[in-house]
Amino acid sequence: MNQPFAFIDPSAKLADSVVVEPFVSISKNVIIGEGTWIGPNVTIMEGARIGKNCKIFPGSVISAIPQDLKYKGENSTVEIGNNVIIREFVTVNRGTAHLMKTTVGDNTMLMAYVHVAHDCTIGNNCILANNVNLAGHIEIQEHAILGGACNIQQFTKIGKYAFLSGGSLVNKDIPPYVRAARHPTAYAGINSIGLRRKGFSNEQISAIHNIYRILYLKGLNTSNALKVIEREIPSSPEKDDIVAFIRESVRGIMKGFNSKYED
Repeated sequence: MNQPFAFIDPSAKLADSVVVEPFVSISKNVIIGEGTWIGPNVTIMEGARIGKNCKIFPGSVISAIPQDLKYKGENSTVEIGNNVIIREFVTVNRGTAHLMKTTVGDNTMLMAYVHVAHDCTIGNNCILANNVNLAGHIEIQEHAILGGACNIQQFTKIGKYAFLSGGSLVNKDIPPYVRAARHPTAYAGINSIGLRRKGFSNEQISAIHNIYRILYLKGLNTSNALKVIEREIPSSPEKDDIVAFIRESVRGIMKGFNSKYED
């Protein structure tokens, strides 16, 4: 449904059931799926691809050009999945030549004032709380939760089911299934409550715990810890996720803190 007080470029492709509130601006080269609600004063710029049943709240700006001086006008995109909630004054910037797109996965929530910079990839079922700031080229895997006012340095990777404490300043990769807290950001146990809520069994949680005890609490360097994990921990998808994440980390993983913060 087109709102008479909105501007919608004639070439934009909106499903018939899209609701556009007053004072919205939608540029050319935009696609919006059925059932999506665009709240008042939202700006959707060229290159936006927005899925079904999303809700975009007032003041948000989707698909503005990157805040990157290397950007040379590439025909890049923002790709937002289905059932995504984008609260007030969120900004999601287009990609650069690096990836050519910025991605927000299905069922993800971006709370008020979140900034997602160019070439970020956010997986399905993630939650970014108020005032989270993502620099460029960040990867956040599925089911991760970032507390309010987290600031993430460029090219950082955050593993699946990780939980970051509010106010975290992150410049190292955060492995899967863990809690990260303190300053500087460090290991604070595994995300056991979140894992139980997501249906992980006690046996799975215990195995994950054992992996991180070896990695963070035995006084081993990362290379030696991985050798012990490979040798002593039985095979499982969770073990494979953790080992692969650590081996593929370019920036390096966060450090340990203190055993008293372990679950």
